[in-house]
Amino acid sequence: MATRKAKKKREPRRPGRPRDEANQRERLLDAAVACFAADGIAATSQRSIALKAGVTPALVNYYFGSTQQLLDTFVAERMLPVVATLRESVLAAGTEPRALLRAFVQGIYGVVDRYPWWPALWVKEVLNDRGALRDVLQKQIAPQVAQVLATMLAAAQKRGDVSADLDPRLIVVSVMGLTMFPLAAEPIWRRVFAADDLDRDALLRHTLAVLDHGLGGAHAR
Repeated sequence: MATRKAKKKREPRRPGRPRDEANQRERLLDAAVACFAADGIAATSQRSIALKAGVTPALVNYYFGSTQQLLDTFVAERMLPVVATLRESVLAAGTEPRALLRAFVQGIYGVVDRYPWWPALWVKEVLNDRGALRDVLQKQIAPQVAQVLATMLAAAQKRGDVSADLDPRLIVVSVMGLTMFPLAAEPIWRRVFAADDLDRDALLRHTLAVLDHGLGGAHAR
C-alpha cells in the first residue's frame, strides 16, 4: 500500500515580523537620511520617517528602537564607511601636496555625487552650533581625514613643497570651504550668477586650480 508523503510544514511567521527585513531596514534608513537632510535631525521624528517611507511608526521603532539608536545607526552605516573610503583615497595619493589635495577634493565630489544629502546635512548638523553631528565630526571624522591630511601637508611643508606662509591646518579648513560650501550653496550661486552653463566638472577644475596656485613651495607654478 503506497504511503502518501507528508507535506513539510512551514514554520509559522511570528506575529508582527516584517517580510524582507534587510531591504525594509535599508529603505527606512534611506527615509531617515532624507528627513535628516531636509528638516534637520532634531526636527525628525519616527513618525515623519514612517510617513516618508509609507509605513507605520511602529515599524521604525521595530528596526531602530529610539531616535538616538537610529542616529547611531546612521553614523555607523552611512557616514563612517564613506569617511573611511575618503581616508583611503588620501593615503593612497602619496605625499606630494597637490596630489593629496586632489585626492581629497575629488573624494568629496565623489561622495556628494553618490550621496547628495551630504552638503545639506553638513550645514545643518556640523556648522550649526546645536548640530547633532558636531561631536561625531570632532571625535570620529576629523581624526580619520582632516587631521591626517593636515599632518601630511605639514610634512610636505618641511620638505619645501608647501609655502612657509601657509598653516597646514588652515589649508584643510580652506579646502573644506572650497568644496562643501559651494556644493551646499549650489542652487543659490547658480541663480545669482546665471551659471547654469557650469557643471560639476567645471566647479571641480576651478577648485583644484585655486588650490594648485595657492600652495606655493618649491613646485609653485
